[in-house]
Amino acid sequence: MLQRASVLWLALGLAAIFGLTLTVNRRANAPAQPAANPAAFLYAASSASRTFSQPAPALNATQRQTFDQGNRLFNTNWVPAGTQGSAFTGLGPLYNRSSCVACHVRDGRGQPPNRAQPSLSLLIRISLPGKAAHGAPKPVPGYGLQINDQALPGVPPEAQVALAWRKISGFYADGEPFSLRAPVLTLENAAYGDLPPDMQTSIRVAPAVFGLGLIEALSDSAILALADPDDLNNDGISGRINSVYSKQLARVAIGRYGWKANIATLQDQTLDAALFDIGLTSEQAPQQNCEPTQSACLQAITGPKPELSKAVTAKITAYLRMLGVPKPRPATPESARGAALFRDFQCSACHVESLTTSANSGLNHLQNQIFHPYTDLLLHDMGEYLSDQRPDFAASGSEWRTAPLWGIGLIPSVNGHNFLLHDGRARGVAEAILWHGGEAQAAKERFRKASNADRQALLAYVNRL
Repeated sequence: MLQRASVLWLALGLAAIFGLTLTVNRRANAPAQPAANPAAFLYAASSASRTFSQPAPALNATQRQTFDQGNRLFNTNWVPAGTQGSAFTGLGPLYNRSSCVACHVRDGRGQPPNRAQPSLSLLIRISLPGKAAHGAPKPVPGYGLQINDQALPGVPPEAQVALAWRKISGFYADGEPFSLRAPVLTLENAAYGDLPPDMQTSIRVAPAVFGLGLIEALSDSAILALADPDDLNNDGISGRINSVYSKQLARVAIGRYGWKANIATLQDQTLDAALFDIGLTSEQAPQQNCEPTQSACLQAITGPKPELSKAVTAKITAYLRMLGVPKPRPATPESARGAALFRDFQCSACHVESLTTSANSGLNHLQNQIFHPYTDLLLHDMGEYLSDQRPDFAASGSEWRTAPLWGIGLIPSVNGHNFLLHDGRARGVAEAILWHGGEAQAAKERFRKASNADRQALLAYVNRL
């Protein structure tokens, strides 16, 4: 059975997405407090392929040793249980990839598949309408919450993923044409029963993993201070938090990670990916990633219990916490003008330039740090044309966490592509902006109606981040 999903079906919709203009006032950001060491988490950017993989320069010798150990584990290929001569057994039985780095290539951003490269760094989230415990998405019987397209011998993969593209044409206000592409998803060879016709799907490309420690070090109050769910200041921006259940904390908490801010803590992020992407159990998630009807999966040989030890979990999480953040490249006169346009177009209303970590954030090099992620970590309605029609905890189908922009201009040199947005549909920053709708419609229209020189200046600014 084939399950298909796509976006932007009607030409009438194109008129709406590229024609509607709203008035938005820039949201004021609270001034950042002085940092004890504002440069501790930055290092000089370069075009080298390892730019996203550098440790924070403020690490001491012991922390650097832990970082190096975690780095090796992040790059480890896990193998099936029973494999002789390996300490890293427990892969699968169902999985997507055999290592963390297979999706987060060089700690950077994944990409959608093409003919030469299968969907190595893309996965498909699935669910049914309704909610499960704690407001989580409702699993699909026989398949769960994610399509595993790989499996150990003797265990059928859940389905195979195919992605095609639908072309959409449009024009800037000055008459210059542009072309966008919308994804068309097909799930083939479903192995565990027919895929329900009301199944909700979401295409997710792996994001870069640097800077996660700084996001973890933000206080809840710092995130809540940026939220305005009822748009009380009437600026057209109504960012709100996603309240999600944390397995680590055993309670509902503010979502910080994931495309829909659907993960609360860095440990939750690490262990969820280990279980659902690689098939590794942990103390936090001790059961294999097998649905009750997947008999071959349930009967497969498994590794140690748990397969991901507490010590290994701690080292991988510490590695992610200690990754440095690339410093923006030197400004040019054009990019300096683009910085002013970034604010004038109201891009900074959601892509908040500066945040400050808590004074009580654990490691010394994470405390009182002013950093520049260009995100508010909040959910925003991005309009129906970016909607995946799949709610995730409090996030609706059209709501997405503001994507951080730091390092965005270095993706081509690190990962060899420039595919952006949650599903990789945008081929560069300009296309990503043109897909904005909902709360970002007015900002997108300012960009679309700007002169070519102004558009290029804004792109120069964003691409130097």
